[in-house]
Amino acid sequence: MIEPMIVVYAILLAALFVAFARLVIGPSLPDRVIALDLITVIVVGFIAAYSIDVGRSALLDAALVVALVTFLGTIAFAQYVERRARND
Repeated sequence: MIEPMIVVYAILLAALFVAFARLVIGPSLPDRVIALDLITVIVVGFIAAYSIDVGRSALLDAALVVALVTFLGTIAFAQYVERRARND
């Protein structure tokens, strides 16, 4: 029987490949930034799944930090795009 965590890891890995393809193919800069944001969300999912798998809740703190830094980066990029649109 297949372990449930192996299925979770496989699904997250497939999502990571799709997001990476979007990062490479993305026609515009916002598309690529959204793909990077999605990749970091998937990485947070990997950290959370691994934390559950090994039973160490300390890893969830690392996932939270990665999520918060990603959120701040996304907000900074949104402000950059908004300012650039006003100047054009």
